[in-house]
Amino acid sequence: MRKLYLARQMNRRRFLYRSAVSSMGLGLAATAAEPETGGQIRPDSGAAFEWRNKQGDMAYRKLGRTGLMISEVICGGDPIGLNNYGHIELAIDMGLNYLDMAPMYRRGETEQAFGKLIARPSLRDRVLLTTKVSPYTSARDRMYKDVFDGLPSEKQTAIMKRAAELRRERFVDKPGYFLEYFSGQGNGIDGAFRSNAMTRDYGHLVEGSRPFRKVIMDSVEGSLKRVGTDHFDILMCPHGACSKEELESPEIHQTFLELKQQGKVRFLGVTSHNNPAGVLRAASRLGYYDVAMIAYNVINGGYVEEAIREAAASGMGVIAMKSANPVARRHRKGLEPIPDWRIQKLQRIVPGDYTVPQKAYIWSLQNPSISAVISDLWNENYVTENLFAAGKRVDLRLA
Repeated sequence: MRKLYLARQMNRRRFLYRSAVSSMGLGLAATAAEPETGGQIRPDSGAAFEWRNKQGDMAYRKLGRTGLMISEVICGGDPIGLNNYGHIELAIDMGLNYLDMAPMYRRGETEQAFGKLIARPSLRDRVLLTTKVSPYTSARDRMYKDVFDGLPSEKQTAIMKRAAELRRERFVDKPGYFLEYFSGQGNGIDGAFRSNAMTRDYGHLVEGSRPFRKVIMDSVEGSLKRVGTDHFDILMCPHGACSKEELESPEIHQTFLELKQQGKVRFLGVTSHNNPAGVLRAASRLGYYDVAMIAYNVINGGYVEEAIREAAASGMGVIAMKSANPVARRHRKGLEPIPDWRIQKLQRIVPGDYTVPQKAYIWSLQNPSISAVISDLWNENYVTENLFAAGKRVDLRLA
């Protein structure tokens, strides 16, 4: 009875998928031009490509030197909770093979929900799992703040002046480069640059310290427990970096190597909403970051594309996030209304009878240096709509 039920559910999902394709007048996504090896490849086999959940209706790209073949649209963790995760099985049936999560999402509930999802028969082997070290940046800033609070006022003033100078030099707040994707996003920049202004004189009290190692270790162990898995394919640390200094702590790489030796993680990555080009260049220069997930969209693209090309050329895998956010915020409250000129710009550049979010993802995916776009899949409607962007190739128009 259980097998019959699962077969009926699979048929229902595929019916919904193909019906949606027909009703929208869109073709099925073509598989990207990559080796047709198929099947599963063991991580230690030395093979150049590692496949999971390969489906003919999905397009895949290689995630840089990791060799992981990931679906062009992957699943973000923001919407996923214990009462909202079952629909992701539809996305997996459609060929999606990458689940992104973090301990800060819903205070760990997202990781628990993904854990329940992959506990279903055979699902763990069909997907790649990524989590993040969410507490890292706040722990770093808190440790520097403790030092800062004990300094005389004249030194505090000099540090804040240097922090403002660094921030201006890197154009972190430049309109069009900085975009507000969620409420409170910019708050972390203040703490990060105060810390950065202190690294020269006080870094020996913070960077590479035992508390840093414990923050990373405790975060990973907690995530493993909540998801109920023995390893993550990619560990993102820092989560939401604003600057190169946040990546340079020796404790990140050393602790990652220890976790990798224990078999708990496989590849190291970083994410960035603020200053994505600067963070991406820093990760590429350091050489030990395998993956970066950065804000990249039709609005900030001109500021970021050169850094993306450089990173991809170095062998890093680059995933675009916040591709649709500047033009579609159906679930983002507390932000300013979307300026109409943004939507009109996207409509002019991307031809075809697609929805605005689809066009946003399609725009990002026309960049061959991008491995995938991450999408918040709130329900089955989002799954069937957003996954249609995979495999679409268009001739972009000039804005």
